[in-house]
Amino acid sequence: MPSALSILGHFSARRTLASCLRCGEARIEATMRHSLLTAVLPALLALPLLAPSPTRADECDALAMRIAQATGAKKPGRRMGPSIDVRAASGVTLNLTCRAQPIVQASSGEPSPSATYFRELTVASELVIGEPAGVIQPILARAYETALREGRKSFIQQNGWSASCYTDSAGALRTLCSVGRIPTD
Repeated sequence: MPSALSILGHFSARRTLASCLRCGEARIEATMRHSLLTAVLPALLALPLLAPSPTRADECDALAMRIAQATGAKKPGRRMGPSIDVRAASGVTLNLTCRAQPIVQASSGEPSPSATYFRELTVASELVIGEPAGVIQPILARAYETALREGRKSFIQQNGWSASCYTDSAGALRTLCSVGRIPTD
């Protein structure tokens, strides 16, 4: 029969072992908590920075409304993140993306986009970058012609803004052109 001391010793050892396990679990929990805070918390704090601010979203909505009015659209489409589609009365769909600086783009599945495509993109670009259509249109045409001729994306910078075009003779998306201010930040 075990003595009271041996039972007490066994109980003590068992209690110490249980305490150590709890202590180890507490250390593991603390380490995991610290890891989560240092790894996940900064990412969570950065999320609001990725979303458009309410002011920027309001400005983008107002710009989309002006583009819709200028192109004869009934109204802008729904916002999807930082982007809003505007379907002009002519049928050309323009995409306005508002990040650091707004960018407007249009795509075409036609082998050679129509004059209407370029006119609608020029009208929208005038509102986005504040340059006259007469300045934008020839640069946009040059970006398109260069992309077509060289078979690669063409990017032309002009006084703090840029026009770019991409063409693909084989794909469903044959032409994608965009115009926007060059971010200074």
